[in-house]
Amino acid sequence: MIASRRERPRKRRRTRQKIRFTPYAWAKLIFLRDIGGTEVGGFGISHEHDPLLIEDIVLLKQVCTSVTVEFDDESVADFFEQQVDEGRRPDQFARIWIHTHPGHSASPSMTDEETFKRCFGSVDWAVMFILSQTGQTYARLQFNVGPGGNRQLALAIDYQDEFAGADHGQWHCEYAQAVQTCDPFPYRQTDSAVDTLDEAWRIRHDDDQAWCPDPWRIRDEVTQ
Repeated sequence: MIASRRERPRKRRRTRQKIRFTPYAWAKLIFLRDIGGTEVGGFGISHEHDPLLIEDIVLLKQVCTSVTVEFDDESVADFFEQQVDEGRRPDQFARIWIHTHPGHSASPSMTDEETFKRCFGSVDWAVMFILSQTGQTYARLQFNVGPGGNRQLALAIDYQDEFAGADHGQWHCEYAQAVQTCDPFPYRQTDSAVDTLDEAWRIRHDDDQAWCPDPWRIRDEVTQ
């Protein structure tokens, strides 16, 4: 007689919590990533009843290089005051730090980790989200109350509700007014994003031989 083999119980696959972007917010982030050759950063504006649903991304005045983003302190203060005046709570506008990496990797650098700890270590929770030039993403939710802890977030684009159409003209103006680029090599330093904006667009979009990844395809998510 052949003994029947017992099947091992299958382990349930743990579903990761997601950070979601509306199509408008995702399209804006891709546009801001591609408009220049440096990092660029901002705050995610969350849905009133869902703090992990990003409806918009707001740029602050900043100095950007290929490896760093430095916000202007006065601009941050003005942004916070404006958001409160518009009736938003801090967990809707001051908890999700979003920035881009101009290279292939979305893994946070030591500078990213130090900035996240210094600027967001005193709030109850915060998210660091990174989008690389090739579409790789990294998202981490950090808890700073009680025992603390962190968890990696998956990414999704949320099409369930109505969303606004893309506004490249407005996004272009927002970038030009907020972003000052600075090359680490002094002889190539630029005073503002406006100086190199048109040339960057010409090189990026007019070169038919350049490889251009599909921005709407969610590529690899970095896990640590």
